[in-house]
Amino acid sequence: MKLNLREGSLYIQVKDILKERIINGRYKVNDLIPSEPELEREFEVSKITIRKAVEQLAQEGYVEKRSGIGTTVLANQVVSKLSKGQRFSEYLIGEGYQLRKKFIDLTVVEELSPPLHQLDSNEVYCIERLYILNGRPYIHFRHYIAGHITLPKDPEVFVNSLYDMLYQQGIRFYRFKDEFGVSVPEQEVAELLEVEKQPLLQRERYSYDSRDRLVEYSFAYYNTELHKYIVNFNM
Repeated sequence: MKLNLREGSLYIQVKDILKERIINGRYKVNDLIPSEPELEREFEVSKITIRKAVEQLAQEGYVEKRSGIGTTVLANQVVSKLSKGQRFSEYLIGEGYQLRKKFIDLTVVEELSPPLHQLDSNEVYCIERLYILNGRPYIHFRHYIAGHITLPKDPEVFVNSLYDMLYQQGIRFYRFKDEFGVSVPEQEVAELLEVEKQPLLQRERYSYDSRDRLVEYSFAYYNTELHKYIVNFNM
């Protein structure tokens, strides 16, 4: 397979191809991916390029390299663990809670204030969703995505993983930054969460691609009276 430098760094291209194979099930969880020499021959690149690609996959939590064994697939989700931290939704489901997503609305934002201007687009999509925990409104999300990204017309798509959908549109995530605080939501959000207008835990997330460009920004309010926000680390 011949790669083209015009499409970006070779190791990023290799990493993205390997990641796609993992997500699509070609390389299954707990299986070994091909050895470095095999990947060198397939992609016609140097050993250094392959090692950098595998290191990136390891940093994103998809694989683990073991001396004398090879490189093992650890996870096959589009948004894998960027550290040893477990995703909150995974934790809740693992603890036996029922968690579902409800699509509220899709709108276009034309007047961009910080940090939306970082999305590098004249207009931005806003996807509004609600997470339901054991039948009660728990988290209100607004996801902001650059207008040049083609979104599906079927609203049912948005009750599934938003990151899966963005991956299908060619978005490759590299890193995330979360910021937490406490603020009072607008009345509409409080009503959706079925709470009084009062200070709530809020989280801002900045999602960056492999070129370190902001491709998704989200703002969420949590009704922590239902359940505390937990960061669960697996060692």
